[in-house]
Amino acid sequence: MSVLEAVVFDFDGIVLDSETPEYESHRRIYERCGAALTVEEWCDGVGLWNEHHEALRFSVLCERSPRAPDRDTYDAERHRIFDELIPAAPMRGVRELLLALEAAGIPTAIASTSPARWVRPSVERIGIASLFRAIVSGDEVARRKPAPDVYLEAARRLGVDPAHAAAIEDSSPGVAAANAAGMRVVAIPHRLTRRHDLSAADLSVAHAGELTVDRLRALMALDVKYP
Repeated sequence: MSVLEAVVFDFDGIVLDSETPEYESHRRIYERCGAALTVEEWCDGVGLWNEHHEALRFSVLCERSPRAPDRDTYDAERHRIFDELIPAAPMRGVRELLLALEAAGIPTAIASTSPARWVRPSVERIGIASLFRAIVSGDEVARRKPAPDVYLEAARRLGVDPAHAAAIEDSSPGVAAANAAGMRVVAIPHRLTRRHDLSAADLSVAHAGELTVDRLRALMALDVKYP
């Protein structure tokens, strides 16, 4: 039986709904060019880092449509759509859960596979940076998810044993990373990750509003996987 000493959050798709604007920023340009970009082909990349992601999406569009714009136009329009759609607030229930954990004296951290240049300003922009004791990004560790490095580093910075921490994730690479770090894992799937195999998580909920400090403590106390 483990005691809950910390909670570590993934960022994209858990703290901030950046996954939807990212997908839509590509999909809408594809659609204008008479091409399709389906959720099915997109979802496999969620939770993983690929520095050539934008170039790949552009090259695929060029293969599918003679109406594809030049690369600079594509990138500018994609950024415009993304900025238009990105939410100004955390995802449902996240702020409330963070405040409850703070009141209970349980420290929290972010463990993201995304780079610091995206994660840190975004946490500041949505007004919850002060609620996290540590923020670990993918470019601060040797290996990104599904390797456990970001979760192990988050636990180290919080000064806790990973076995006494819970992780909150939205993707199969993230669940695998948290499991490999030895943490209990809560999965919160969304539209773009519902096709992921999240069965390795200890608990699955619809949104962070379904989580409480007591529920997370009960999860840690279980000797077997949550039903």
